[in-house]
Amino acid sequence: MTTVAPSTPMEVAGTTASARLASIDIFRGLTMVVMIFVNELSGVHGLPWWTYHAHAQDDAMTYVDMVYPFFLFAVGLSMPLAIKARLKKNASLATLWLHVILRSAGLIVLGLILANAERGDPARMGLNPNLWAILGLLGGALYLSVYTGSKRGATVHRVLRVIGLVLVVAMYAIYRRTTLDGHVGWINGSYPEILGLIGYTFFAISILYIPTRRWLWTPLAWLVALLTFNALCIAKWIVLPRHLPLYFWPFDNGAMAAIMMGGIVTSVIFLGDHRWKALGQKMSMAVAFALASLAAGRLLTPLGISKIRATPTWSLYCIAAAVLSFALLYWICDVKRKTGWAFFARPAGSNTLLTYLLPDFYDFLIGLVGITYLDTHFNFGWPGVVRTVVFTAFILAIAALLTRCKVRLQL
Repeated sequence: MTTVAPSTPMEVAGTTASARLASIDIFRGLTMVVMIFVNELSGVHGLPWWTYHAHAQDDAMTYVDMVYPFFLFAVGLSMPLAIKARLKKNASLATLWLHVILRSAGLIVLGLILANAERGDPARMGLNPNLWAILGLLGGALYLSVYTGSKRGATVHRVLRVIGLVLVVAMYAIYRRTTLDGHVGWINGSYPEILGLIGYTFFAISILYIPTRRWLWTPLAWLVALLTFNALCIAKWIVLPRHLPLYFWPFDNGAMAAIMMGGIVTSVIFLGDHRWKALGQKMSMAVAFALASLAAGRLLTPLGISKIRATPTWSLYCIAAAVLSFALLYWICDVKRKTGWAFFARPAGSNTLLTYLLPDFYDFLIGLVGITYLDTHFNFGWPGVVRTVVFTAFILAIAALLTRCKVRLQL
């Protein structure tokens, strides 16, 4: 929900891929910018309906409902490049699968910290839940930090990574919450937050894509299969067991996996080993893919349009919008080589995991010290929008500063 030399599900591109396609970093960075903005804007009242998520009972979607899908799509864009680069460096499939498992698990662990912080019981933990979350995320950041200094400092960095891992394990070990029936509970894994959802979806897509990556048309075939499964689930022709855990069935109802697979299809169009090398051919195929997605989404509208219900029309409309957006960025950034305009988004696109976590660090820190001013001020109408813009710019500036200081996180 990622670095210049990314190798995580959030930054899955790799050094070569990033150098070849500035559009991937910028696409990912712009998605992060909008995600920070809409997350903060959700606390502002008195704005038009389309500035918030559509309600579950509504057959509607807003631009806010498209932000998370764009993130999934960005992961799919980078996957073929990252896997190809990793196998070129080490041809072992066992090593590749270990990488996939560890990276998926890392995202899930971080996501569960974010999802469970507010439920923590300070009396049972002996620790303020905000401080628990800060320590857990700090441990994760230390463990996932990337060292680019001299060999002398490498030993210190390894020690800090071990300390970070121990800190995460310790925070998980002491976590306690009070359940609805008054009993003591541990980590609730039912909703692993966006990071965890990305981790599960990344693992699910890896199961499909890695064994079949050599065949050109398999990503499109998998996409059709996932969308069909999604439609059958929404139509109740396939009924998944209630509360089916994602660790048992990471595909969920197929919607999130379909969106990520849509990113892989787009990556194949622009970077795949096929005979369509001319720019016009790539653009034509991308536009055709987007139009086909729109048409299929329109045909499936009787099943509803909803992010909350994860309907196929929502998935297809998001895929179409993401394909067209990426095609435009590809033309601007990689064909015309005009990237200076995206200076504000580049750090967020090249150091995405750090940028994603910064607003959470801020929120937990504010909660820890007890600052509540913004809960009652600048939270309505246009003043709230201005506050949100300022907050987004602040987070981006911090991300840019930390990136410049070579502070990077990489799963």
